[in-house]
Amino acid sequence: MLQHAGIEVKPADLDRTLEFFAILGFTVVPDPFDGGFTWVECAGTQIHLMHEDHPVVPPRAHVAVVCPQIDGTLARLQEHGFEVERRREHWGEPRALAIAPGGHRVELMKAPPPRTV
Repeated sequence: MLQHAGIEVKPADLDRTLEFFAILGFTVVPDPFDGGFTWVECAGTQIHLMHEDHPVVPPRAHVAVVCPQIDGTLARLQEHGFEVERRREHWGEPRALAIAPGGHRVELMKAPPPRTV
């Protein structure tokens, strides 16, 4: 199980990034180390927003988030001005790519892949 991922975010983009992740169901949780990060969490998985003046945003790297109510989530993202692009289905489930503030790619999928034995 993946416990967390870390992405670099410009301090000026932090509020908008928090808005983006709130739409995906994440809430801010305390950084117990006071390390200059902002932590968000949903269903036990965290994303650590690392405050960087010159963040590195890999062009193809991404995090993937399961969104059971994907249509409503995509609509809310678009209503709030975030870029969303529907992608081809995987394992028969809809998915999309959303761009977080600062350019990070976030894959949104209605369901995870089926479990393999």
